[in-house]
Amino acid sequence: MMKTIQNEPATPALLDRRDERVRHDDSFAGSVRAFWDRIRSGDLGSLPVIVGLAIIWTVFQALNPVFLSSANLVNMLFDCSTVGVISLGIVCILIVGEIDLSVGSVSGFASALTGVFWVNQGWPVVLAVLAAMIVGVLIGSLYAFLFNRFGMPSFVSTLSGLLAVLGLQLYILGATGSINLPYGSWLVNFGQIMVMPDPVAYLLVAVAGFAFFFASYRTAARRRAAGLSSKSVGGLLLRAVIITLALEAVAFYLNQSRGIPWMFGLFVGLVAAMNYALTRTKWGRSMHAVGGNREAARRSGINVSRIYASAFVMCALLAATGGVLSAARLATASQQAGTGDVNLNAIAAAVIGGTSLFGGRGSAYSALLGIIVIQSIASGLTLLDLSSSLRYMITGAVLAVAVIVDSLARRSRISHGRA
Repeated sequence: MMKTIQNEPATPALLDRRDERVRHDDSFAGSVRAFWDRIRSGDLGSLPVIVGLAIIWTVFQALNPVFLSSANLVNMLFDCSTVGVISLGIVCILIVGEIDLSVGSVSGFASALTGVFWVNQGWPVVLAVLAAMIVGVLIGSLYAFLFNRFGMPSFVSTLSGLLAVLGLQLYILGATGSINLPYGSWLVNFGQIMVMPDPVAYLLVAVAGFAFFFASYRTAARRRAAGLSSKSVGGLLLRAVIITLALEAVAFYLNQSRGIPWMFGLFVGLVAAMNYALTRTKWGRSMHAVGGNREAARRSGINVSRIYASAFVMCALLAATGGVLSAARLATASQQAGTGDVNLNAIAAAVIGGTSLFGGRGSAYSALLGIIVIQSIASGLTLLDLSSSLRYMITGAVLAVAVIVDSLARRSRISHGRA
């Protein structure tokens, strides 16, 4: 039937039938069918992680009613922010099909530099933080140089960096091994106790809802201008209102305890900014193009070396930023900062959140969703007074499932011609 319609001349009756089909596609039933078609073709988006998160929360809430209490959720948001920022950098490097194994060491080195410059050298805290972030940029630039100039695999260069940067961290901390940051300083307060006033939280949620509607409306307008089907303004407005009300309810619930941490607000702001950069800018489109097919991107005129360099630098910069936030959260810079499971959690969060290990596909929101999953597992097991060994095993199993889902979705996209 579709082939017959396409071969018919563009008569008024045919145009009416085509308009009717477009309107049908914009209906609720059409939206459901389009959503199901995307799922069948392997375009899963964030659906697997949302389903997994719902299962995790249901299980832990059934085992311990304190899990979803507002106080515990606020603590989870504080803990999510530090590794979440590091994971956001991992999203960037995975999109171009590479990896950075040194983000944990870079974050620990940045926290150590902050303590040394601020406490030992007497620098203003702002300059100490900026110096740590600049060092992160320099480390990322070195990785990019080794990759672009010598073709050194990112796995090898960043593994070498992991060891070298860890050695630098131990060296600058000296025999004491740790530096306590001043309690009462704004940086420590930011990492431990600063939360948004209730009116500010509600206002920011409302602004986010308006921004969502505005972005969706502009996309729909561009599709209509191009002669493509698009969602109605009423449907977009209804969706924005539902999302805004849901987020306002979450903000109200969190405000029953301490409120929404400013540090988590910073993390979400970075996620939103990165999402805009990856989806609305030439740089973001080039990132996905290089990760999808490097040679095709080069032939289309993209400066591939520059894109790789930006990915390495952004990853290291965000790792250093996460290290500074970790120092603020713990009020100390120590030899243990950035070690342990920081590296694995940052990478696992990006993959669990939906960023593909094969390159070319990923979203900034992967870091947000993924780190919430990992921190939910950690918090739930802690409340049940279970050993950390179970946390490693469960997190590893969730990561394995995420990679399997990604692989199966990629096969489905290839079979449907959407890879």
